[in-house]
Amino acid sequence: MITFRNLALRRGEHLLLSGIDLSLHAGCRVGVIGRNGCGKTSLFAAIQGELEADQGDIDLSGRIRIASVAQETPSLPDPAIDFVISGDTEVWAAICAESAAMAAEDYEAVAKAHQRLEEVHGYDAAARAGRLLHGLGFPASTHLKPVAEFSGGWRVRLNVARALMTPSDLLLLDEPTNHLDLDAVLWLEQWLLKYPGTLLMISHDREFLDGVSTHTLHLHEQRAKLYTGDYTAFERQRAEHLRLQQIAFEKEQAEREHLKKFIDRFKAKASKAKQAQSRMKRLAKLSGTEAVRAERSLWINFEVPAKLPFSLVRLDHVEAGYRASAVNASEDHLPGEESTAAGSVTILRDVCFGLEAGDRVALLGPNGAGKSTLVKTLVGELPPLGGERRVHSDLRIGYFAQHTVESLREGATPMDHLRDIAPEATTQEMRSFLGKWYFPAERAFQSVDVMSGGERARLALALIAWRKPNVLLLDEPTNHLDLDMREALAEALADFDGAIVLVSHDRHLIGLVCDTFWRVADHKLEAFAGDLDGYAAWLRARPAKAEKEAEPEKVSPPPKATPQPKPDPKRSRHLKEIEKLEQRIAVLGGDLAQLEASLQDPSLYAGNADEIARLTARHGEVGAQHAALEAQWLEAYARLEAG
Repeated sequence: MITFRNLALRRGEHLLLSGIDLSLHAGCRVGVIGRNGCGKTSLFAAIQGELEADQGDIDLSGRIRIASVAQETPSLPDPAIDFVISGDTEVWAAICAESAAMAAEDYEAVAKAHQRLEEVHGYDAAARAGRLLHGLGFPASTHLKPVAEFSGGWRVRLNVARALMTPSDLLLLDEPTNHLDLDAVLWLEQWLLKYPGTLLMISHDREFLDGVSTHTLHLHEQRAKLYTGDYTAFERQRAEHLRLQQIAFEKEQAEREHLKKFIDRFKAKASKAKQAQSRMKRLAKLSGTEAVRAERSLWINFEVPAKLPFSLVRLDHVEAGYRASAVNASEDHLPGEESTAAGSVTILRDVCFGLEAGDRVALLGPNGAGKSTLVKTLVGELPPLGGERRVHSDLRIGYFAQHTVESLREGATPMDHLRDIAPEATTQEMRSFLGKWYFPAERAFQSVDVMSGGERARLALALIAWRKPNVLLLDEPTNHLDLDMREALAEALADFDGAIVLVSHDRHLIGLVCDTFWRVADHKLEAFAGDLDGYAAWLRARPAKAEKEAEPEKVSPPPKATPQPKPDPKRSRHLKEIEKLEQRIAVLGGDLAQLEASLQDPSLYAGNADEIARLTARHGEVGAQHAALEAQWLEAYARLEAG
């Protein structure tokens, strides 16, 4: 499928990769990992022909179709679902041809367009695009909204959906889970497991890599090494490889020392000259095994708060949302949400929630449900629309928002940012502190404009740590952070003495840090009794829920008992149909999971070709049945919503 031959890549004068020789076979799902700046995105650009190799070449077998996620989305008037469908260029061309022919009343052209739509499987395009949008968290009411009405994070999701809609043999995904909530990440995992082509994905989310990848491509010190298995398997294999390399190095060094001593002792003696010469040849032929260089382990910390009261902040029967002036700035606000008569949008109702010292809370739920709204209300950035927010006088909040990285002052340095919040601190104090957050020496005086996203995120976290908060409210803090910094952050949060509220799609971070889970959905905040595995199972098995149709209660009671409304037989039929479909989808989902686990077992590929063929064929059959049932479910759900 893809072969790299002596490949070398540069960005400017900086050598990123050198001497890359490896092949990636069709059908494999490869997680591409490495520290920020090691060349992952440049490798993708080279595969797509956007970056010319400095040496060597990349061979792509046959006329391979490549799909990738666009980095930008133009502000288009097109409906979201049309934008996604247009990812399949052949289908979109046929749809446009049909529309033009209908407008011109050219019925011969209409017939040809219909024939073309049949050939390119265009009649189910809207259903396929609808499933992608639904899976990525777009409510059905937003599918026809113009692209221009979506915020930046939602436009990223539209780009992901469009890439998944594009027919491809090779799918390139660069940090696909950024800007996704946990619900969408879990859905994307399942979609990618059914993708029939070759997948290359750059990701710093180890749980996501473990759930999807069959191979791991590690970029390190300008080299690339391919490992069989997911990220956990890579860690195990690499640790063993480094252990054996160190043993070989120590053994070789001992042999070198022994040979040198013999040569130095006997090279001048005629009787031993032949043996000395032999040992000199042996010394020259030693392979030169490198010592294992200890990779710099990252370590950060949040210092002990100056004061840590027990009860820190509490929301009592709070109505959380946005007043008219703040609606457009809401991360939770989706196109199509209606304001109240008072000019505000209520996202969450009757919230009763409190934080005490030592609490470790993860907020679960889809984007748009109100997680960011809740965090902003806890911070005090959004005043309650109703109810009361009570805080301790010694409360000190450290707040990382989704827009924090982008809001760093352009042209300013880490020292400038720290001086803004600590004008009384000495230069030496600030330099010492920034050094602990890996901004040493001249890096402390480098403009944020030339920093990577990961460096900016690290600086934002450092500015929070300087204040010594007793509450950390973190909304997607791991976007842009590489695996090593994510591990360092997880350890720092685990050691933090104050309270934590965490919104994240990184299950590894949540699992290491949080012990309490709250679910935000349907305008409510509720405690979730279970862990992340339980939440994933709940998502897969949750019943379909129609949108609420409740009318406001009348203040004056009627003079006599109101008769109970008769059940709607049509609605009941729809609900029963949806329930049956969900049961069948769940059964097939279990079968798919078992087949995928078998196909991911490395021992299967040790030569059992017949079993591989059987499992692959069965996986295709079950996957097709599963996809067909999902299409039926989507259509049934649409009929239910339409009434």
